[in-house]
Amino acid sequence: MERFYLIVGDVGRLELLVPMGVRLVQLRIKDRPETDVRYQIARARDVCAVHGAQLVVNDYWQIAIDLHCDYVHLGQEDMDNADFPALRRAGIRFGLSTHDEAELDRALEQDPAYVALGPVYPTLLKKMKWGAQGLDRVAEWKRRVGKTPLVAIGGLTPERASAVFTAGADSVAVVTDIQQASDPGKRIDEWLKVCES
Repeated sequence: MERFYLIVGDVGRLELLVPMGVRLVQLRIKDRPETDVRYQIARARDVCAVHGAQLVVNDYWQIAIDLHCDYVHLGQEDMDNADFPALRRAGIRFGLSTHDEAELDRALEQDPAYVALGPVYPTLLKKMKWGAQGLDRVAEWKRRVGKTPLVAIGGLTPERASAVFTAGADSVAVVTDIQQASDPGKRIDEWLKVCES
């Protein structure tokens, strides 16, 4: 699994950033009409194909099946409504969010392509009912997931990355650090260097 995992909120952002060397990107669209969601996912799929990047569709698993995407990410609430047999029949791999032990047990029952844990550090992105998980929890999760890749998310910066990898994360998912960067391309370069070292 790629060590740097970019998360963006719209396809325009994806089109700008994927050509800068991003190989794994999640399109996380919120509160848009379905026609726009379909357009954005189809466009993102095509851009990623051109640039050799892996697209992960957040939440919209039915549209991902319709549009022949090959990866989705599901939060715990999305898992309640997801048709896992349909995803498997379509050959779609999926990553699952976890925040506590019960959620981790539930996620591992589905044999996911990866498990995400967050927020590792306090995050500005959204109000969370979970506090910062910390590096000890990253290490514990890695012991529990074994060979399943572990994605760390929440409050991550290039300066914090090596400690997160040392604790056991296989990949770091980054949202706010790129979103708020004055020069997102330069920041992606920093991330890619850190993740390669």
